[in-house]
Amino acid sequence: MRSLAQSVARGIESVEGMRARVRTVPKVASVVEAVSPAVPAEGPPYVEARDLAECAGMALGSPTRFGNMAAPLKHFIDGLGPEWTRGTLAGKPAAVFSSTASMHGGQEATLLSMMLPLLHHGMVIVGLPYTEPDLNSTRSGGTPYGATHVSGTANDRAVTDEESRLAFALGKRLAVVAKKLSA
Repeated sequence: MRSLAQSVARGIESVEGMRARVRTVPKVASVVEAVSPAVPAEGPPYVEARDLAECAGMALGSPTRFGNMAAPLKHFIDGLGPEWTRGTLAGKPAAVFSSTASMHGGQEATLLSMMLPLLHHGMVIVGLPYTEPDLNSTRSGGTPYGATHVSGTANDRAVTDEESRLAFALGKRLAVVAKKLSA
């Protein structure tokens, strides 16, 4: 997922004046007394409400869990009631991306499940059109709903060139739309 997110971020930053801010969400544990540290030991920091207010658009990514987004992302989204009430994300563009262990592991269902709360927030969904040549030729990840990656059951498959280019294209498309909407 990290490699796919980095490709999306590079696509965003390829648009003049646009900057990507990569964030993650805390893990969800069955032990409710445990609290995650405020800053992860490695990788991107945890997303904060301020990130949502300051963003011009949002790319949301998650590994697939039985055709749905992973529990930590769902838990984070379920806590966005105050942002929904304030309309923090209303009118902003959003894109989604995911990874699965296998080719038919629920990529498109996951992407669609991630879009639903974004639509409730009033976001404008941005996908990948078939004008992207790699979407017509990929033998791994990539859908019109968003960028995807087939990671293998042992998470041992690197992001392919096509998957990376499609993630880059998605990020660029998101940034172009965000720039137009915020003008």
